[in-house]
Amino acid sequence: MALPTAAPQRQLKHRRSIDVQVFARGNGLWEVDARLSDIKTRDWPLATGMRPAGTPVHDLLLRLVVDEKLDILEAGAESSWVPYPGHCDAYGDAYARLAGLNLLKGFRQAVKERLGGVLGCTHLTEMAQVLPTAVIQAFAGEVLNTQEGGQAEAATQPFQIDRCHALRSDGPAVRTYYPRWYRPRAVAAATKR
Repeated sequence: MALPTAAPQRQLKHRRSIDVQVFARGNGLWEVDARLSDIKTRDWPLATGMRPAGTPVHDLLLRLVVDEKLDILEAGAESSWVPYPGHCDAYGDAYARLAGLNLLKGFRQAVKERLGGVLGCTHLTEMAQVLPTAVIQAFAGEVLNTQEGGQAEAATQPFQIDRCHALRSDGPAVRTYYPRWYRPRAVAAATKR
């Protein structure tokens, strides 16, 4: 599908940035820092006063501490810029409720249950949804096997197979790059029963 052509006269009005950084602590634990910022290109009238152009409407940080099994051991959030100071940032330790979850086992649904709606900050809760795939990228090749491997790893399928359209076990990319794990459609369907 082709990308729609950008209009030459378009003007930037708003920028939302989501930045996820994953750090190895060196002790088998990892820190995940996810930051969301919203910035307007014009002065923005809020109920709490005028927010000058270029000043964040939101600057929010969510931090997780995870182990190599993708279990969340600690979690917390900080709101540096919000539209309603003293209110938006009054969620206390709500994001500590993420501790005990696993990023690959029902994480997105559990986030909605624990922090959806009025239980948390809409923006932090939405941003949390991108964390599983971001952490997988950080773990790829270090914690998770993503290579074909040698004979010792013959029984271990690379993590990414059957987790996206391009790397489905019956597809051409797996047939080309991971031939040991290629399964024609009939075999792939039978193994999922």
